[in-house]
Amino acid sequence: MKKESKFNLSEFKRLIKIGMENKKLFYIVVGIGLALALLSSLRPILVGDAVDQYIKPQNYELLVRLSFILVGLLIAEIILQYYFILLSNIIAQTVIEKIRVQLFDQIVQFKLSFFDRTPNGTLVTRSVSDIETVSQVFTDGILVILGDLLKIVFIVAAMFLTNWKLALVVIVILPLMIIITNIFQKSIKRTFSEERTQTAIFNGFVQERLSGMKIIQLFNREEAEFEKFEGINRSLRRAYLATVFYFSLLFPIVEVVSALALGLVIIMGGYSAIHFTDVSAGQVIAFIMFIPMLVRPIRQIAERYNNLQRGLVSSERVFKMMDQDEKLPDHGKLAFDNVKGDIDFKNVYFEYVEGEEVLKDVSFSAKQGETIAIVGSTGAGKSTIINLLNRFYDIKSGSICIDGTDITEFELANLRQHIAVVLQDVFLFNDSILNNITLNDESISREDVINAAKEIEILPFIEALPGGFDYVVAERGSSLSVGQRQLLAFLRAYVFHPQILVLDEATSSIDTVSEALIQKATEKITQNRTSIIIAHRLATIQNADKIIVMDKGRIVEQGTHEELIDKEGYYFKLHQAQFKITA
Repeated sequence: MKKESKFNLSEFKRLIKIGMENKKLFYIVVGIGLALALLSSLRPILVGDAVDQYIKPQNYELLVRLSFILVGLLIAEIILQYYFILLSNIIAQTVIEKIRVQLFDQIVQFKLSFFDRTPNGTLVTRSVSDIETVSQVFTDGILVILGDLLKIVFIVAAMFLTNWKLALVVIVILPLMIIITNIFQKSIKRTFSEERTQTAIFNGFVQERLSGMKIIQLFNREEAEFEKFEGINRSLRRAYLATVFYFSLLFPIVEVVSALALGLVIIMGGYSAIHFTDVSAGQVIAFIMFIPMLVRPIRQIAERYNNLQRGLVSSERVFKMMDQDEKLPDHGKLAFDNVKGDIDFKNVYFEYVEGEEVLKDVSFSAKQGETIAIVGSTGAGKSTIINLLNRFYDIKSGSICIDGTDITEFELANLRQHIAVVLQDVFLFNDSILNNITLNDESISREDVINAAKEIEILPFIEALPGGFDYVVAERGSSLSVGQRQLLAFLRAYVFHPQILVLDEATSSIDTVSEALIQKATEKITQNRTSIIIAHRLATIQNADKIIVMDKGRIVEQGTHEELIDKEGYYFKLHQAQFKITA
């Protein structure tokens, strides 16, 4: 098992490389940190000098001048601190923007099998909260830690310049602080990792339950799901409190060590100032200021190192997802402006899970302009054919060809350009009707969409909506009926002018008006293009050029409606059961 206490050096280097893409800005922030460290270390020296050289000799005029210098230093520190925070956040957000783009670019190219086995909550956590946590590497991590380290170096140097004996007293305490801090890092890193894991589980649970709320309420599962939620929520709370426990223990211990150093300086410095001449009152006061100034960055480094670790834990998760080899191989070189639309499945075998074949020796063909219907019981493998034709998955053996060319030889984007799919579960974005149709493709104009809607006779339905094509659809299209969503899916497929159309009929009941419109739209969009219809209602496919009957992943019958009825085989039984016809 990998030890959680190890510093994620590879992720750290990778983040720094991204942050250093704007080297000028990065070096400016480092320079500001250097200036802040220098200015902060001067204050105790100036105060000590004021006590020894101006207050005790009662030199009021020079004391006033020194006071103005101190005020000027404080103003300069405030201004520099402002720019340090501002520029650090600019670097952080620039890095986060790049990582978001890279991650999303990877995710949209992942094959569907990745999404089949990866919960949406995990993807949301990686894409949102984990990436936000990564920003802490820069806003509250490496740049701030670097600034704190510079402060420590300058303060230690200033202490030795002020009085080396008192400096040694303080320095003796430093190893103790470092040891204490290092001990706590191991446990804190482990708790951060557990917290991110529990957060992903929590996000996944909430998202899934919100999506399935209708089912939860229909089956009265509110109380049962709430109990599950409470258990997951408790686990998240425990993981978070574990991190708080170590924080709450670490900082009081650091404060005690700080108080010990301060006490030693006051006792030894005060004694020397009274009985000897090697320590002045001003130097004692300067060291009283030095100690909290020294302890503060040490304590902040401990805290910020934890934030750095938190960011690196998240970056490890994000980069792990980015680096996954989940893209579908796209080695095809062929790209056609047009295809005829001839389709050939030859001895196709396929399995989603190794050892569990979903399609077994499937062979069929569809000629240009033909309408092929595929029927069968649930789980027969009908919808899998859609996935394979679009190359969402690669087959185990056999071949799938379009116009005699294996689809693996097509460029993937070019292949899908020629195929339009109307799924039974139509997905609509929370956007306007127009954008849901064009999918923001600038090559499709508003006029193109309006003309297409006229051609398939659904323009009156859209214009009847508030705002017409500018009507904003609710999330997942919930503000529209099943039939209305289907009509919009037909229009979306039609405006892209595909040579091949795949229609997966809706299994849900559709109102009479919408069903009539869908029937007309189906007749229109299937004209002069190869069409494959995954049929659930046999009445809609009786005029198909060929009907393919599937059962348990195999094709058991093929033919026209009349031919299959005459055979009185599997299709006949399906037809009989659906229409309640007696033999």
